[in-house]
Amino acid sequence: MGRGNSNANSGGEEYEVDDLRDKIKSSRGSRFALIENELGLDSSARRRFSRQSVINGIKDLSQGLVIHPENRWYRAWEKFILIWALYSSFFTPFEFGFFRGLPRNLFFLDIAGQAAFLFDIILQFFVAYRDSQTYRMVYKRTPIALRYIKSHFIIDFLGCMPWDIIYKAVGRKEVVRYLLWIRLSRVRKLTKFFQNMEKDIRINYLFTRIVKLIAVELYCTHTAACIFYYLATTMPPEKEGYTWIGNLQLGDYHYISFRDIDLWKRYTTSMYFAIVTMATVGYGDVHAVNVREMIFIMIYVSFDMILGAYLIGNMTALIVKGSKTERYRDKMTDLMKYMNRNRLGKDIRNQIKGHLRLQYESSYTDAAVLQDIPISIRAKISQSLYKFYIENVNLFKGCSAEFINQIVTRVHEEFFLPGEVIMEQGNAVDQLYFVCHGVLEEVGIAKDGMEETISLLEPYSEFGIISILCNIPQPYTVRVCELCRLLRIDKQSFSNILEVYFHDGRRILTNLLEGTESAFRMKQLESDIASHIAKQEAELALRVNSAAYYGDLQQLKNLIRAGADPNKKDYDGRSPLHLAASRGYEDIAQFLMQEGVDIDAADNFGNTPLLEAIKSGHERVASLLVKEGASLKIDNAGSFLCMVVVKGDSDLLRRLLDTGIDPNSRDYDQRTPLHVAASQGIYLMAKLLLDAGASVLLKDRWGNTPIDEGRISGNKSMINLLEEAKSAQLSELPGVSQEITDKKQRRKCTVFPFHPWEPKDARKCGVVLWIPDRIEKLIREASKQLNFSSCICLLSEDAGKILDVDMISDGQKLYMMSETD
Repeated sequence: MGRGNSNANSGGEEYEVDDLRDKIKSSRGSRFALIENELGLDSSARRRFSRQSVINGIKDLSQGLVIHPENRWYRAWEKFILIWALYSSFFTPFEFGFFRGLPRNLFFLDIAGQAAFLFDIILQFFVAYRDSQTYRMVYKRTPIALRYIKSHFIIDFLGCMPWDIIYKAVGRKEVVRYLLWIRLSRVRKLTKFFQNMEKDIRINYLFTRIVKLIAVELYCTHTAACIFYYLATTMPPEKEGYTWIGNLQLGDYHYISFRDIDLWKRYTTSMYFAIVTMATVGYGDVHAVNVREMIFIMIYVSFDMILGAYLIGNMTALIVKGSKTERYRDKMTDLMKYMNRNRLGKDIRNQIKGHLRLQYESSYTDAAVLQDIPISIRAKISQSLYKFYIENVNLFKGCSAEFINQIVTRVHEEFFLPGEVIMEQGNAVDQLYFVCHGVLEEVGIAKDGMEETISLLEPYSEFGIISILCNIPQPYTVRVCELCRLLRIDKQSFSNILEVYFHDGRRILTNLLEGTESAFRMKQLESDIASHIAKQEAELALRVNSAAYYGDLQQLKNLIRAGADPNKKDYDGRSPLHLAASRGYEDIAQFLMQEGVDIDAADNFGNTPLLEAIKSGHERVASLLVKEGASLKIDNAGSFLCMVVVKGDSDLLRRLLDTGIDPNSRDYDQRTPLHVAASQGIYLMAKLLLDAGASVLLKDRWGNTPIDEGRISGNKSMINLLEEAKSAQLSELPGVSQEITDKKQRRKCTVFPFHPWEPKDARKCGVVLWIPDRIEKLIREASKQLNFSSCICLLSEDAGKILDVDMISDGQKLYMMSETD
């Protein structure tokens, strides 16, 4: 880079802004590394040269010497060669018009000038240059040489040829002298000089422009004067009267034999003719005499019209103040006042001035001219300029073309000078950057304040993505090592694109997680990224489920086609099909099944989509699910059915039974739904269960059948229903004898030889007996089996006296009571 010189007087005012040289602090060794990057030094070359030689901008790589354009010796040479360019630009027309072969004193001066320009040509093959597109310094010898050969080498080389010697050597052929005009190409050095003067705010801009315009006017008239005189010299001496100067008479003085007149008088006369002709105020004393002079004067006057318009236009622009350079100078002046007033530090001053100079000289600010162009055309321009870089960013590997196009149309191009800190460690970040050209470094700052270079960011890298996606502070400081061309997109625009292209968002997170180890070397970042991925997946599942819940089929299609997973569950384990089934959206359920979702997926509560449809009464959706092969898959179906019976939801029970659920499913107490219906006396529930094939013969863990429960409840309708069902079910049992059937109809009880309120330590074992048809028989059989001689009655668990065997239920506990008790 160039050097930023800021000269301040006692009042602290600054006068000059020049190219910025990187003067920054860095991590261990990175200060020198930054200079190395900017100058293009490698590690091996760095060891072979002193620090001063590097700062001076000269380096010697394996391919040869390369000179930095801001090297102080080269800048001194530029000033020296500028003097020769000024001399050559004005002397060349003079030599062409007034000399047919240089005199000895001017001949040696001309040879010295051509030798200086020849040396300058050799230097151009070693001078680094700034790329006009990327604004980066190019130090490789091959591009430097090719650039110079393709541009000015041939013209510069021809300009250094000793044309005066060649002219004399070929027999003074006039056509050779025309080649002298090639040397006028050196005027570009003067043009560059005036451009630098215009940007130097130490020099009054009006004065600079006026000097430049005067120089243009003098150069044009000087050249025209030399051509005027040359036209006269092409006529033979005997026809001098047919030339403008041979025919000229000023007062009593005649210009007869004008070739013998003093050289400066001839030149002054020629200049007078050229100036009055250019100003079109000729007095008639000097005019064209022959046809050639007339033709040239017509051409010259036509050119003078253009030159006059140029001079007037520039003078008008000085008054109106509309040129780009003047706007730059005015803005720089205002910045200087602002920086002086606020006493800003030197580093930030250099950065501000360097950025303003960069904006003026580079082309990236020209994007403002596109604001009036339709956005569709601007999008195409952005794609042609930036798509190549975005496609090659590792972060977007595997992303869709539509997503890439959206990113490309929203990026902005920016340039940063060496030493600038783009992101500080620990700060919140709202911009994402992509590197097109240049090199940056990621610097980690430890608790002790020491810096460590974590990694280098080269073209096709990105930074800021961790902070934006994971909403965490910036983990590293990002600092520019060499002039960088970056593409920037703000956080809001990037987030809006990700909301539409979910699949690409997940691809980005995956790419980021895969590159974490090599790019950041911190497991904590991997944890943050993984956590953010889980969060994004959960949020996406909520959006998909929301569309399914509200019946928005179009939004659901858009989400799934954009990459959302229709099988993804929310925090309760519910899939979109669960919600569509519970809401009865047949079209959404049909679409989800076409997308291949799991129709038997269970949520955290064990509910399947089919169960949700049945519970909500959406029979059409349930039928659609059954048709596709869905099953209920209810964990502990017996408990679930028993709960339905307890709630008295007969419609739900009917729908469950219609789907084929087993009506004989048992709960943790081995009770069937029919047990519960019988004990609760819910006739309709029992009827539905029996019609579905519920058995009245199954026993719970206490040995009670549904009939026993019905008898306990005392609901005669229920008892009759169950008895009828029992007879029907027994009659359907194949290969069972009537005797076995009668035994299955008999009841049994357990008789204990103590009072039901007897203390536990005084209790004894009982005996299980079949219940006879009379109570006396039961008492006798119990007394016999238990050796109980004085039993007079049997008691229930509540100490109630049993008077009839019909009061005893199957499996009931009975207690013997004696006269003593």
